[in-house]
Amino acid sequence: MSEQRRPPLDGSSIGRGPADGSSIGRGSADGPSIGRQPGWREVIVVAAVVVGVVLGLAFATSALPTGLQEIVFRTPLAIVVLAAGTVGLLLWLAFHRSA
Repeated sequence: MSEQRRPPLDGSSIGRGPADGSSIGRGSADGPSIGRQPGWREVIVVAAVVVGVVLGLAFATSALPTGLQEIVFRTPLAIVVLAAGTVGLLLWLAFHRSA
């Protein structure tokens, strides 16, 4: 039996393709693309912004006249706004990342 060669434990082989230089999976011709992961600070900032937006919208809805509140609560308006916002965000990210 031949002994299998193991990669070094120092992390120097992480993100590299096979020995022949071909690439595995996603990545560019120069090698796999490794991006920076968000830290706790970024996660907490995004969560605080989302909570602030939701609370602001709840307050704005409570300030509406009763007739407009009925439209907000009895129609799928929130679903339409969320769907349109999600599509808009995804399109914005797609066009700004490619530039």
